[in-house]
Amino acid sequence: MSELQGFILHAKTRPEKAEAFEAFFHAYVEPSRAEPGCIEYHMLRDKQDPTLFIFYEIWQSQAHLDEHSNLPHMKQFLDMRMEYLERDFDIRPIEMLSASSASR
Repeated sequence: MSELQGFILHAKTRPEKAEAFEAFFHAYVEPSRAEPGCIEYHMLRDKQDPTLFIFYEIWQSQAHLDEHSNLPHMKQFLDMRMEYLERDFDIRPIEMLSASSASR
């Protein structure tokens, strides 16, 4: 059984906060990718609904994901999220059935 931890997170922003959400959170993508245990980390925006942001993350283990989630900037974001969101996150745990393409 794989120890990998992955999820897809949907963040539905309020229309007037979509651009601010993108600017605020986009700054965390590269630092998150540089963290130990990060295998995949992507911030996506729905083309049909520009208020819907999707995060796709794969971490080497639950411990790595926990460490990421407990970083000061992530705690700050969690505390501030509802200033941007229409409703709270929809988080769906996923299981990777194919190898990561991150090293290609």
